[in-house]
Amino acid sequence: MSSAAWSEKILQLLHRMNNFYLAGSCRTSCLRFEVDGAQVGWIPPHVASLLTRHPQVFSPPRGGAVSLCPSLDSYESRSAAVDGVLQALRQEESLTCLRGWRDEKYSVKPRFSDPPVMWMERAATSLFGVKRYGVHINGYTVSDSGEVSMWLARRSSTKQTYPGLLDNMAAGGLAAGVGIKHTLIKECEEEACVPADVAAKAHPVATVSYTYEDEEGVFAESQFVFDLELPLEFKPRVGDGEVQDFYLLPIQRVKELLATDDFKPNSAMVVLDFLIRHSLIEPDAEPCYQELVAGLHRAL
Repeated sequence: MSSAAWSEKILQLLHRMNNFYLAGSCRTSCLRFEVDGAQVGWIPPHVASLLTRHPQVFSPPRGGAVSLCPSLDSYESRSAAVDGVLQALRQEESLTCLRGWRDEKYSVKPRFSDPPVMWMERAATSLFGVKRYGVHINGYTVSDSGEVSMWLARRSSTKQTYPGLLDNMAAGGLAAGVGIKHTLIKECEEEACVPADVAAKAHPVATVSYTYEDEEGVFAESQFVFDLELPLEFKPRVGDGEVQDFYLLPIQRVKELLATDDFKPNSAMVVLDFLIRHSLIEPDAEPCYQELVAGLHRAL
């Protein structure tokens, strides 16, 4: 693949993962989701119409926003009330994303630094466009001659999302009340059998943020990115079954794979960020350098 063709494929990926910001997206028709006067998400019109059937939980749309009823004035009451509505919607089976119910609680808050106003089932977060956070780990090696290689995982064919695609060595969503470093160590141990003392050496290096829409709603996501240089003799092993195999690939091959349909899209963005930060993509050689950088760091 020519360098121009590679750049075009990567730009297409970034446009896809940031399509909520593009002309013609559902953004102009979405309603703000507000809790206690602060916006915490975006609700697509078809979801907003379903919520009007639950006036004891959601106030009628007003001024372009849907809010929780004022009587729901605590973390616990809001979480329980919204979860009750979602459980009812789940039984109707009209919203495909709820078929992937995970029993995982995600925090809902205006900004990551803010205290959470409630929790929400992970599978439902796209219905409200609430911000979701995760942790991704770039596992890599450096040979004695300085050549960089990266460990990639092949997702299990039974995964609910993106089955069988290439992924970072380890990654996972940030559950309510769980810390970033704890999640990193947990995911490394569970998915790749990386010992805790090795995983703890990973360095926080960046965040990768984007917002996209699809038929299941609005996905406003930010990934906390860590780099973990591994010993040359170390080999990740399949742990909890979410991964079916691991590959150690030369970085040039990894770069080529980014421009294929074989990569989980947000993980491809994390690897792209690695290539830029490690000067494996440079502005003199990549005409779209600024567009690549900007596409990885959109404000949620």
